[in-house]
Amino acid sequence: MKNSNKNDLETLVVALGGLGEIGKNCYAIMHDDEIIVIDAGVMFPKDELMGIDYVIPDYTFLKENESKVKALFITHGHEDHIGGVAYLLQQVNIPVIYAPNQACGLIKRKLLDRNISYDNLKVYNEDTAVKFKHFTVEFFATTHSIPDSHGIIVTTPNGKIVETGDFKFDLTPIGPMSDIHKMSDTGKSGVRLLMSESTNALSPGFSASESKVEEELQEIFEKKKKGRIIVATFASNIYRLKHIVETCKKYNRKVALFGRSMENNIEISIEGGYIKDDKIFVSPEVANTLAPEEVCLLCTGSQGEPLAALSRIANGTHKQIKLRPTDTVIFSSNPIPGNNASVAKTINQLYLQGVDVYVNNQENEIHTSGHANEEELKLMIRLIDPEYFMPIHGEYRMLKAHQDLAVDCDIPKEKTFLLENGDVLALTKDKVYKKTNIQADDIYVDGNRIGDIKNVIIKDRKIMASDGILVAICNINISEHKLLGKINITTRGFILVNENEELLNEIEQVAENTVNKELTKKVINYNELKSQMISDILSFVYEKTGRRPIILPVILDIKK
Repeated sequence: MKNSNKNDLETLVVALGGLGEIGKNCYAIMHDDEIIVIDAGVMFPKDELMGIDYVIPDYTFLKENESKVKALFITHGHEDHIGGVAYLLQQVNIPVIYAPNQACGLIKRKLLDRNISYDNLKVYNEDTAVKFKHFTVEFFATTHSIPDSHGIIVTTPNGKIVETGDFKFDLTPIGPMSDIHKMSDTGKSGVRLLMSESTNALSPGFSASESKVEEELQEIFEKKKKGRIIVATFASNIYRLKHIVETCKKYNRKVALFGRSMENNIEISIEGGYIKDDKIFVSPEVANTLAPEEVCLLCTGSQGEPLAALSRIANGTHKQIKLRPTDTVIFSSNPIPGNNASVAKTINQLYLQGVDVYVNNQENEIHTSGHANEEELKLMIRLIDPEYFMPIHGEYRMLKAHQDLAVDCDIPKEKTFLLENGDVLALTKDKVYKKTNIQADDIYVDGNRIGDIKNVIIKDRKIMASDGILVAICNINISEHKLLGKINITTRGFILVNENEELLNEIEQVAENTVNKELTKKVINYNELKSQMISDILSFVYEKTGRRPIILPVILDIKK
């Protein structure tokens, strides 16, 4: 990469996360001795990642080039863009973080919760320009489901790079309009590379306006003047929450909050001035003393999460709220792919309790996506008018569909890049091309453990979940090469002990035969003894039951 003239150096775009997946957004732009990072998100684990809290990018590239890292820029405050900030700060020195107002409040709360001290978090707005030796970073406002969402313009020695963040085009939004004029002016000034989000690249047409959702919710509140109204929505959808609060004020309802993320987002929104009337909020205890028509419950659980407020209300285990036949429940959301079954379960439980339930459909448009549909993605491409195009933030099928949209918008296919995490794109004066990739594995977060959760641990958890665990405890006298007493067999999640005594006796006999055989050797090796017990017991158990539980031998050396 070394050249005699520094002006001829490549500008590198490194995808650390966000490609081929929903979440974990993190991109680095590097030129010579400077790196800026855009977003540091998490991805929520799939069902097979048992016990894992979050998945974060592999920050090895940033650690190896730590002295070059100049700043982290945040596009907006959703978890898939800020959830990894605390983990990144624990591994890499980030001199300064620039984030919009709402995201700043959320990041501060996250760092406080994890006892991480960081004092160089700066708020930017659409008029901010940040200059480095090789880069100038500017911003344009976008419409999304959270306030203060922005796209980022990075001027590099090899042309402008635009990263859209998450966006949609809503001509009648509840919040501010997208700055279409600045997008257009940026396009006219010449853009080398557009990196545009792809979440809804498979959804035709235009997404519905948030004002349409506002009208539909108003109609429900007007219709259901008697009884409590319970609304479940995404806690991060601040404009939706703002509208619900304003509607409650119009219909003289107090609002009680349920769910920690809901409470946090409302608190930050009040601090940031997005929600003006904090007197409308009451505690759950006060809500229970009010007349039903004077109450709205705003809660988490729109995705059917088992421990979320709405799920516990639906199954009758919530300590403070019990459903009444006159209640109305509104799902102001759509199920995220993979959550359909859990959402359906919650809805069925609500119907069994005899309450009225509203879900988003053609009859009741009570939710709209914060992400651009096909026509909006095309509009962004036309406004920015890039020479090269790279779809980001989406599963592979979404990225591919977005690439096709770019080709439809007259970008030659050879000037589009369908990349994977770890791929590196190089910009020079003459061309843009893909280079060799870097390390970009998934890193698992399990409680306070980061990165030391190996695939073998996940595999063991899957086995224990499906086939259980079998423990064989034996006391031996090593010096006398003698087994003391019977081997104790105990299981969890494998078989019921009381109903399978004969099988347990047979397993005990297999284990005893193995131990006695190993004890005939001149030198007894603990590891060899354990390995042989695992092998023999597992073979026997599989032959008898067709299952492969985790076999855990416990050997105690008892000296007389």
